[in-house]
Amino acid sequence: MRLLCAVVLALLLPASASAAPAQTSTRDCFISSSWRGWSAPRDADALYLRVRGNDIYRVELTPGSRVHRYGGDFLVNQVRGSSWICSALDLDLALMDYNGFSRSLIATNLRKLTPEEVAAIPREDMPY
Repeated sequence: MRLLCAVVLALLLPASASAAPAQTSTRDCFISSSWRGWSAPRDADALYLRVRGNDIYRVELTPGSRVHRYGGDFLVNQVRGSSWICSALDLDLALMDYNGFSRSLIATNLRKLTPEEVAAIPREDMPY
């Protein structure tokens, strides 16, 4: 019985070890403290996040969110558990103003933009 368990364990360990790097290499994660700015493209249910200086992520929101960026608005993410953001499920967003009013935003997708996609963003929609 011990021999059987050892053989099964030996067969499973290399398979799981080789699967882990492949899974993490396709995901672009960032730590929430590296988020530097945000913007809301006009007439879109989306946000752009500036991360670590030059990385831009696009956050798709539920249809009808229609976020507009005004001078007194700020975007808040409530960290629950790990501070690593790897998918839309890791975001708990709210748009708040200085008067204390807030509006929850539900993220449906998160992805890092390619340099070509970043270059195509109009200057006024770039996160600062």
